[in-house]
Amino acid sequence: MPTISVNREQLFKCLGKTYTEEEFDALCFDYGLELDEVTSEKELIEKEQGHTKAADGASDAIIYKIEVPANRYDLLCIEGLVQALKVFLQKESAPQYTLLPPGKGDVQEIVMTETTKEIRPFCVGAVLRNIKFTQENYNNFIDLQDKIHSSIGRKRTLVSIGTHDLDTIEGPFVYDAKPPADIKFVALNQEKAFTAPELMELYSKESHLKGYLPIIRDSPVYPIIYDKNGVVLSMPPIINGDHSKIKLTTTNVLIEITATDLTKATVALDTIVAMFSGYCQKPYEIEPVKIIHPDQKRVLTPELSYRSEIVFADHLNKKIGIKISADDVAKLLTKMCLKSEVISQETGEVKVTIPPTRSDVIHACDIIEDVAIAYGYNNIVKTLPRSMTIGSQQKSMKLSERVRIELAAAGFTEALTFSLCSRDDIGKKMRQEGGEMERAAVHIANPKTLEFQVVRTSLIPGLLKTIASNRKMPLPLKLFEIQEVVLKDDKRDTKARNERRIAAVHYNKTPGFEVIHGLLDRLMQILEVKCATGNPSLRDVGYYIRAADDKSYFPGRCAEIVFREEVVGMLGVLHPDVITAFDLVCPAAAMEINFEKFY
Repeated sequence: MPTISVNREQLFKCLGKTYTEEEFDALCFDYGLELDEVTSEKELIEKEQGHTKAADGASDAIIYKIEVPANRYDLLCIEGLVQALKVFLQKESAPQYTLLPPGKGDVQEIVMTETTKEIRPFCVGAVLRNIKFTQENYNNFIDLQDKIHSSIGRKRTLVSIGTHDLDTIEGPFVYDAKPPADIKFVALNQEKAFTAPELMELYSKESHLKGYLPIIRDSPVYPIIYDKNGVVLSMPPIINGDHSKIKLTTTNVLIEITATDLTKATVALDTIVAMFSGYCQKPYEIEPVKIIHPDQKRVLTPELSYRSEIVFADHLNKKIGIKISADDVAKLLTKMCLKSEVISQETGEVKVTIPPTRSDVIHACDIIEDVAIAYGYNNIVKTLPRSMTIGSQQKSMKLSERVRIELAAAGFTEALTFSLCSRDDIGKKMRQEGGEMERAAVHIANPKTLEFQVVRTSLIPGLLKTIASNRKMPLPLKLFEIQEVVLKDDKRDTKARNERRIAAVHYNKTPGFEVIHGLLDRLMQILEVKCATGNPSLRDVGYYIRAADDKSYFPGRCAEIVFREEVVGMLGVLHPDVITAFDLVCPAAAMEINFEKFY
């Protein structure tokens, strides 16, 4: 989980109270946080860079390192942390964020061009008017951007933030994507202009920025934002321009966020403006920015939307294991920055208003969690569960473990292959193109590699690939696997089902059909299934094999395995085309059985 570092004196000053270390640790625990470490700037530098660097003017001020939940982006800075704790301690109420048009002139606009779809297709923005920076909140402002970049922004791959002194630039602004050679500007803290390729070369040696260069380096176009006079604001996600950089004297701030994920961009923008609009002349009032899309669609951002959820006190009590009234539920949720009111005392219905800062509240279960936190986990009375159960091994696993030992004793080596494979592995290579094996496959919607396109419908391709990777081993190679395959099944809610199977392959200079047949007989002996070959009276309870045709097997060397008059598997000599498709040179015999039919 992310950790934030806050100055103890600044934190206690904002909270309006001085705590001992134990008291603050207890407060963090009550709110679902953890005081991870108590240190100082000097100790941190000494730990990371050595004693010499630490002695060079480092402060001895106490630093609290606080671990916050990964989905609470509003707690990634001291402003959000103080606000949350004050509301929790009932020292103040949660702020109401509002969107207001500018006092003078039109709403600022960012015009997106068609080429941005090729690189970072989304953009949002906002303006903070008449903000007052101090050295402390300026540092917090920069630090929050870094925290968002590394968390929800996934190191700027999903979200990249740019902040600018609005008084040094002039709208409307243009968000464009141009060939690297056509981009030239003075980057942040640089003294001369560089082209985009020159900047990429320059920053490849900077530890802070070189990790972001691969995000756009190989793209034919780079994103660029500039004002109506052609002044470059930023080249996201790499660097801002020097002309519009934020200073302590800045009073009007333009925030622009480019992204590959619109939802995450919206969350990031809502978080930044909510946390720092408190420093504006009119606290918690934010000026929107109009985003003009390539199709001329006009959208005002940020949305700062509030939404409502309905919960019931009885349901909450049952889930948490407590017994409180609807009024108490509303009070507890209000302490967690979720303003709530009771709609009906009879039904215990409570209306919960979720602010834009609480993007972590997605479902009613998140509201239940907040009630439990506000109530206090230590205050929940321990009770014995109403029902007592004893865990035991599933029949399938118990039988599988026994069979594994016996198959290994028969001279076969167990293999563990990937559950995912390519379409060719179960189709073309097995001579089953358009066949049942391929039609029954569950496909991966967005496969990262050609090797993992579908979920396997047979264990044999995986065993053959394992043999292909071990061709230099002495012959014979005898492998088996007991695992599950996945098949389409419209009768199931998930439209698919798992099926546990046993597969074995014998690979040698001769096919070894008799070896596989012997393994089948040994398996049935272990399972105490009688052989019905030549004895029709046992066919209702026993097993036998009968000749069959299958494209994967050599003609005349293939048989169905029949158990209780139902086909449960196949065995035979694999077709030469299958052997060569898996880059093998020797013949092989294989067997595959639906194991679920035996338990």
